[in-house]
Amino acid sequence: MIGRVLAIGGSDPSGGAGIQADIKTITALGGYAATAITAITVQDTTGVMAVHAVPADVVVAQARAALDDVGADAIKTGMLGSAATVEAVADLLSGIAAPIVVDPVLASTSGAALLEPSAFDLFKRRVLPLATLLTPNAPEAERLTSLRVATTADLRRAGEALLTAGVRAVLMKGGHVAGESVTDLLMSPDGEIRFTSPRIETSHGHGTGCTLASASATGLAQGLPLAEAVGRAHAYVAEALRRAPGFGVGRGPLDHAWPLRDR
Repeated sequence: MIGRVLAIGGSDPSGGAGIQADIKTITALGGYAATAITAITVQDTTGVMAVHAVPADVVVAQARAALDDVGADAIKTGMLGSAATVEAVADLLSGIAAPIVVDPVLASTSGAALLEPSAFDLFKRRVLPLATLLTPNAPEAERLTSLRVATTADLRRAGEALLTAGVRAVLMKGGHVAGESVTDLLMSPDGEIRFTSPRIETSHGHGTGCTLASASATGLAQGLPLAEAVGRAHAYVAEALRRAPGFGVGRGPLDHAWPLRDR
């Protein structure tokens, strides 16, 4: 049960998010990680200082090289950045039979835009319908649906709007919703499943979205049913938060490797 995952997204030199978090997560959960890098960022735990986009044809060439040789049992997308890359990746993914997990990376935690404004409508029209699973947090859900999202009920309402718009399944992440616990809602036409854990008060949560999406993709690549893949991912991220090493002066990284040490 290895599971090959192709992660398409931006590079984070601090190692907490983006492609680096994807590789660590996939490996820690026993999968095999391949990558296509969409952007080189200059960032640390305090924020994003610069973004250098990789040309769209090079992004697709990377992905094709991985798919045509190693292959993939699931694909995870993160930061796409430009309209050209959104279009090119959508064209690529439209011919893929493997499950696709889409993390709608619109902005960094510090507020830096990671998707060009001109690419937003294109992203909604071309990429969202391809997703086996979409994983928005509350601010992303607000932008995608134009609905206010401040409570779990709001999460559900936004999730229903996304399903109505054609998304096949959505994991509405509750980390931005106030409360002593964090509840993620896995919603599909078949119903709703809640994943709840105690809120972990920490300043070290850099890359939680990338990590949760990659963990979910790994489970799907390994043949787990969607609910089981998401449940394992939710538990993995919660423990990675609990064991965060405390690196950096800002919003520090998770402990992605904790399952390896436990073995």
